[in-house]
Amino acid sequence: MEHTKDIPQWDLSPIFFSFQGEDYKKAIEDYKEGLQTLEKKLKDSEAQKKDFSAWLADYLTESDKIDSLGETIGAYTYATYSTDTTNSEYLNNLSKFEEISLQSQSQAVIFQQILRTYSQELSLFFTTFPQFKLYSYVLNHFMEDGKHRMSPEQEELASDMERTGGAAWSRLHEQIISNLSDKETGKTFNEIRNDAYNPDPQVRKTAWEKEIAMLKSMEIPIAASLNNLKGATVTLNKRRNWKKAIHRSLASAHITEKTLNSLIAAMEESLPMWREYLQIKGEILRKTGTTCSTDTKGCAFYDLFAPLTDTTPETSPQTEHKVKMEGWTFQEARDYIIQRFSSFSQDMGNFAKTAFDNNWIDAKVRKGKVGGAYCIDFPAKRVSRVLSNFTGSFSDVTTLAHELGHAYHHHCIAHMDYSLTHYPMTLAETASIFAETIVMKDILSVAEGFDKIKLIEMHLQDSCQVIVDILSRFYFERSVFEKREQQELSAQDFCELMKAAQENSYGEGLSSERHEYMWAVKSHYYSTNLDFYNFPYAFGLLFALGLYAKYQQEGANFPETYKTILQDTGSLSCEDVCKKAGFDIETKDFWLSGIKTFMPELQELKAWAHR
Repeated sequence: MEHTKDIPQWDLSPIFFSFQGEDYKKAIEDYKEGLQTLEKKLKDSEAQKKDFSAWLADYLTESDKIDSLGETIGAYTYATYSTDTTNSEYLNNLSKFEEISLQSQSQAVIFQQILRTYSQELSLFFTTFPQFKLYSYVLNHFMEDGKHRMSPEQEELASDMERTGGAAWSRLHEQIISNLSDKETGKTFNEIRNDAYNPDPQVRKTAWEKEIAMLKSMEIPIAASLNNLKGATVTLNKRRNWKKAIHRSLASAHITEKTLNSLIAAMEESLPMWREYLQIKGEILRKTGTTCSTDTKGCAFYDLFAPLTDTTPETSPQTEHKVKMEGWTFQEARDYIIQRFSSFSQDMGNFAKTAFDNNWIDAKVRKGKVGGAYCIDFPAKRVSRVLSNFTGSFSDVTTLAHELGHAYHHHCIAHMDYSLTHYPMTLAETASIFAETIVMKDILSVAEGFDKIKLIEMHLQDSCQVIVDILSRFYFERSVFEKREQQELSAQDFCELMKAAQENSYGEGLSSERHEYMWAVKSHYYSTNLDFYNFPYAFGLLFALGLYAKYQQEGANFPETYKTILQDTGSLSCEDVCKKAGFDIETKDFWLSGIKTFMPELQELKAWAHR
């Protein structure tokens, strides 16, 4: 097909030529030497006592350089591996680097202890070295995190065991999913999942059935992975004095519990609206004969991403099609994204052009490549790369915009000191969803007739996933941790917990045909470092909508404000970043104000369905 031609694979050679290249070998040696340099500085108690401010300034300068190099090497090893998970060379280099970087993790623990010991001298440090004033939040947050550390020896052992424990279980899940394929068609698991967007209802239902069957066939090793990963997290959280896993996630997200509770409360309050949307969609699909579901209420799980079909009689006036939902070529996606980003700011448009023109994107679907999409940064090179699985749908176009939004965030902050470039998932998702919103708002503005209805439904569909499905994932993971503290969990246990989570979130919006194996699909569950990875997406969506509304008010002056906000994300709490943007995120009303922006779209879809 035309839209599958010329889909690129990324070029990582500007990062490192290859694992055998002299540049990669030198980087590994420089990193090892740098770690030894930091080790000596951490052990130099005399220098610390003599002039702590001078010692800290020297240490921060050196550690920024070494840690930046370390993240760049780690990003390269994972990015290479993620495009071919069965390649033993790639896997071995990933594992080797993880082993080398263990020393950095143990050094972080020691540095935390030193900071806490000399915490009273930080005020003098910021006065003596004013160039480090932006480090205030970072260092204080780092010290607070130090309260949840075991002894350096125990942390070192935990990090060492992670390679053959949590990381190994996570990799097992990744390899199982990326190498599953259908014997009849030869389609990979991820290609079958993409059939959820197919206009043919039988294709969607068959894909749903095959997906569940494939997951069920591997439920024992996948369940063992999740059970042991969550078990490890429960054990370590107790030793690190976290009362609950969610508290550790709040610290990672740089938000207060009050903020999270307000967000969740707003999401729950909006459920009737989203359930009505799903019921309307199910009704439309039944009316147009584009569903295989025999249920008379709700939307089947395999129809969640079903495209709407225009059943307007041929005798009726037809609206000229100004947009298309399928059959996008990669070149068309490129040109459109560059154009739309440029309409917001020339800087953002130029950045996107650079990313496309320099092969920063790996979009080709192939066996062994991980599914979904991600953006990964190489701070020592001050660049990023984007992975996606492009099949030609408009959804793939918005996914590209989303990931390039992440990359633009890094572009805006890459010139800063490395320690000031670490932003939490909550604020990371803001940049990506803002970029996605630019694209969606534009295409909605030019669409007419059924084209507009189809786009509205797709926008509601995507946002329903971010609000309702994210809420189901939150419920699921919370219940998994509660149960895992008491007992081992089997595949059947996970299925039961997922059923309950979907009922509590989707409710009557779904028909009886659901997906109790969603726990086996989402890779975010399979990491000891990404607990409750879900709610930052809802945070990002609603905060991005607030920022977009501000852009509509301020116009041409806003892009520079936006860049400043992105630059602040590594040096302030979420609450403080949002206050600078004019929002109070600890109130439920703020989050509801974002959710309410979807109501006009729902009413327009409802009017069309009942015309």
